[in-house]
Amino acid sequence: MSDVQQGWFWKMHRGEAPQPPVAHLLGQTITRVDPVAGELDADYVAAPAFANPAGHVQGGMLGAMLDALTASVVDATLRPGERVASLNLNIAFLRPAGLGALQGKARLARRGRNVANAEAQLLQGGKVVATATAVCMLVAASNAAPAAPP
Repeated sequence: MSDVQQGWFWKMHRGEAPQPPVAHLLGQTITRVDPVAGELDADYVAAPAFANPAGHVQGGMLGAMLDALTASVVDATLRPGERVASLNLNIAFLRPAGLGALQGKARLARRGRNVANAEAQLLQGGKVVATATAVCMLVAASNAAPAAPP
């Protein structure tokens, strides 16, 4: 097993560590990870509590899903003791998203020593509803904010 596969992301993916609370909130299930290609797919469930006054998914909730996607594809490349922090998330909303199932796809565009760039999209019914590009900083776990208790 590689050094990267000993990190917390891979332990979580194998069921050896719990998912972060935000994954439960967003109904996130990671369905595919290809660290060589730098790709990750995940399913989400937009709960009724995510609805805006028009009955669509509030854009901030879609943003949280896109942030989770871009951070997760970077997380899959981290070694033990490394963490990721989003520095910038640029979102484009293309069409309204309804409540229920959404599919996410993320791609690692570039990973340097201290910074990574990632792209993601959310689909519903086979149509892209939102996209994002992210700039992420790689930090030592000792410099990262402490994790919230589950």
